[in-house]
Amino acid sequence: MIKRLLKSVRAFKKDALLTPFFVVLEVVMEVVIPSVMALLIDRGIDAQNMGEIWKYGAILIGCAALALIFGAAAGTYAARASTGFARNLRHDMYYAVQEYSFSNIDKFSTGSIVTRLTTDVTNVQNAFQMCTRIAVRCPVMLVFSLIMAFRINSELALIFLGVLPVLAIGMGLLMRFVGPVFERVFKIYDRMNTVVQENVRGIRVVKAYVREEHETEKFENVSGLLFRVFSKAQRTMAGVAPLMQLCMYACMLLISWFGARLIVGGAMTTGELTSLFSYAMQILMSLMMVAVVFVMITMSRASAERIVEILEEQPDLHDPEHPVTEVRDGGIRFENVSFSYKGDGGRLALRDVDLDIKPGQTVGILGGTGSAKSTLVQLIPRLYDVTGGAVRVGGVDVRDYSIEALRGQVAMVLQKNVLFSGTIRENLRWGDEHATDEELERVCRLAQADEFIRQMPKGYDTYIEQGGTNVSGGQKQRLCIARALLKKPKVLILDDSTSAVDTKTDALIRKAFAEEIPDTTKLIIAQRVSSVQDADQIIILDGGTVQAVGTHDELLATNAIYQEIYEQQMKKGGED
Repeated sequence: MIKRLLKSVRAFKKDALLTPFFVVLEVVMEVVIPSVMALLIDRGIDAQNMGEIWKYGAILIGCAALALIFGAAAGTYAARASTGFARNLRHDMYYAVQEYSFSNIDKFSTGSIVTRLTTDVTNVQNAFQMCTRIAVRCPVMLVFSLIMAFRINSELALIFLGVLPVLAIGMGLLMRFVGPVFERVFKIYDRMNTVVQENVRGIRVVKAYVREEHETEKFENVSGLLFRVFSKAQRTMAGVAPLMQLCMYACMLLISWFGARLIVGGAMTTGELTSLFSYAMQILMSLMMVAVVFVMITMSRASAERIVEILEEQPDLHDPEHPVTEVRDGGIRFENVSFSYKGDGGRLALRDVDLDIKPGQTVGILGGTGSAKSTLVQLIPRLYDVTGGAVRVGGVDVRDYSIEALRGQVAMVLQKNVLFSGTIRENLRWGDEHATDEELERVCRLAQADEFIRQMPKGYDTYIEQGGTNVSGGQKQRLCIARALLKKPKVLILDDSTSAVDTKTDALIRKAFAEEIPDTTKLIIAQRVSSVQDADQIIILDGGTVQAVGTHDELLATNAIYQEIYEQQMKKGGED
C-alpha cells in the first residue's frame, strides 16, 4: 500500500528527501543548546567569568539561529512535498476513474469517490507531512537527547527508559481500538456525501412532494451517527494526553529528587542538572509527538486503503495488442450474444441474441421495462464486454478495435441526458471541439433545437447551469442529440432520447435523420410505436431475449407483444 502511494510523490521526491535532512540538522542544533547552556552556567555564571559568558552566549545565539534556519527550510520543503504529493494523488485517482469501464464505476458510489478525492487525500497528505518531518524529528531527537543525558548522568537517564514500555503499551492499545472506528467514520462520510448529492440533485422532486422534513431527518440521522462515532474515536484518543503528562511529570519529579541529592553530594553541577531538565523535556516531548504521529497514521491508514482501492482497481476493458483503428461502416452484427453484469454467466441480462443490421438502416427497439434494451445497445460501443458470443461493427469484433476509434464512430445519447456547466456552444462541441458555428447550427436544426436556442437571451452563448437545470427535459434531449450528431458517426444510438419531446417534434427529428444522414446506422430505443414504425426493422425484446424482428406491418400481423403495445397506444391516442 505504502509503495503504491509513494509513486505519486514523483517530481517532489527531492523536497521529500530534503525535509528530513534539514530536520536532522535542526535537531542537532537543539540538542547542542542545553549542553552549551550547562557550560554557560558552570563556567560563566557560577564562576563569575564574563569572558565565558560572552563566549557561550554567542555560541547559544548561533545555535538558535541555525536551528531557526534549518527548521524554516524543513517546514518549507515539507509543505511543498506534501501539497505536491496530494496534487499528484488526486491527479492519479481522477485519471484512474476516467479509465474505468461502466462495470468498474458500478463498484463505487459517487459520494464515495468524492470523499476519497477530498477528505481521504487530505488525511494522507497530513500524515505524509508528519512522516517526513515529525516522524523523523521525534526518533532523532529521542536518540540524541538520550545519548546526551547518559553522558551527563547514566543513572538519572535510566528514568527515561522506565517510561518507554508504558507509552508503548498505551500506543499499541490506542491503535488497536481507534483504527476500526476511523474505518467506520469514513464509510459514514460516504453515506453523508451521497445523501447531500441526492438531495441537491433531486431538490425539485423534494419540493414537489413536500419532503423537506424527510430529507432533513435523513441528513440529521447520518450526521448524528458521524458525530457519535467520531466522538467515540476522539474520546479514545483523548487518553493520550493524560498518559503523556503522567509520564512527563513523573520523570521531572524523579530527576528533581535525585538530581538535588547529587548536587548536594557534589556529584553533579547546577548546569548539568539544568541541561538534564532540558533533555528530559526534549525526550518527553518527542514521545508525545510520536503519540500524535501514531494517531495521525491510525486515522490516515483507513484513508490510504480507500485511496489505493481506487488506484488499483483495474479497468475491465483494454485495447488489444494490435487494435483496429478504422471503422469501415455502420453495419452491426450480434452473434449468439449473452451478457451478465457480473461477467460470470450466472444471471444473464441478455441471452442468445442474434441480429444483423445493415449499414444505414434505421432500427427500432421496443420492449417492456427491464427487457435489456439499454444493455443491448451499450455493447455496441463496448461500454461493457459480452459474456458470450461476439458483437461486430463494420465486420470487426468490437474487442479488436481501439476503444477510442470505436467510440469515435458510435454516438450515443444515453437514457439519462447530461449537460455540463458552460455555454450551449461549449456543450455542443463535446461532439467535435473544432466544429464551426455553421456546423453547430446545422446539427441543431436536425435535432429541432435551433429554434428554441435562438429564442434564448444569448442564443448559442446562453449559459447552461450544472446538470442543465435551466433548460427543460425536451430541450436537454434535443441538445444531447445535436451533440451526438456533431460527431458525424457511422452509428447513432438514441436510448429513449425523445421521450420528453412531443410527437410532432419527434417526427421532425426522424424525418431529418432520414434525409440528412441516410448512411448513418440509427438505433432508436423508444416507448412509442410512432417513434419506430417507419424503421427498416423493429426488434422486440422480452426478458433479455429477442422475441421478434420485422417491419411495422410484419410485426403487427404476427407478433402478440407488438400488437398489444400498438393497440394500447392507439387506443390511448384515440381517447386523447
